[in-house]
Amino acid sequence: MTSTLNFALNHMTAPGLSPADFFALSKKLGISNVEIRNDLASNAILDGTPAGVIRDLAAEIGISITSINALQRFNEWNATRAAEAIALADYARDVGAAALVLVPVNDGSGQGDGERQRNVRGALSALKTILGDRGVRGLVEPLGFEVCSLRSKREAAEAIADVGGLDVFRMVHDTFHHHLAGEPDIFPGMTGLVHISGVDDPVVGVADMRDLHRILVDAGDRLDNVGQIRALVAGGYSGLLSFEPFSPAVHRLADPQAALAQSIAFIRSRL
Repeated sequence: MTSTLNFALNHMTAPGLSPADFFALSKKLGISNVEIRNDLASNAILDGTPAGVIRDLAAEIGISITSINALQRFNEWNATRAAEAIALADYARDVGAAALVLVPVNDGSGQGDGERQRNVRGALSALKTILGDRGVRGLVEPLGFEVCSLRSKREAAEAIADVGGLDVFRMVHDTFHHHLAGEPDIFPGMTGLVHISGVDDPVVGVADMRDLHRILVDAGDRLDNVGQIRALVAGGYSGLLSFEPFSPAVHRLADPQAALAQSIAFIRSRL
């Protein structure tokens, strides 16, 4: 099974690194796919670096950009969101990114039964044209937090099918959010990307787990990353496993390369 595994790095793994240093870190680890973000200060995309510059830098180092993370509040569709979507889709196309991650509203609003389904379908209908016209895939990422307006991958999959979006959309299976949501079903055939991170804090309850608890996957992992990956691969998933730790403890690592290599070795040894 390990031969089917391909890892990627989300820039959140080492958010203090410049794009050049981040790409170099990935290359040193033998990882050729990365996710860039639009929420890191003093860094592309927020600092205004043209897409062509990042595209050429990635090509020079031998890196492929698998996604931009992310269009936030995608299912709260309005004129502002449409403008954001067009700008990010243009950037994704021009930087050579294969996909744009779509993150739902996560503040307790838009959760009503009926309302949340309508909101997702309306947004996906509009995004289908915006992304499709630019050759960019949309990756819908349900979040497991109790306040999220789209916790269920089943609801996301049904919405994608209902808008005729199978040519444009897939889902992100995030191991942290899958655990928090408590949804038993996985959707390997609808999964376009897997985000991996672990939680080893022995005290925090599942309902209280937050991004700051998300570290690299190790032997103390409470989320069963290995079991989730096994199930996805057994179901036919053969895509990328992208590290996305948000913990400040990871971001402060003096040697992220060594820590990532250890985590990769741990995951491979269990599969």
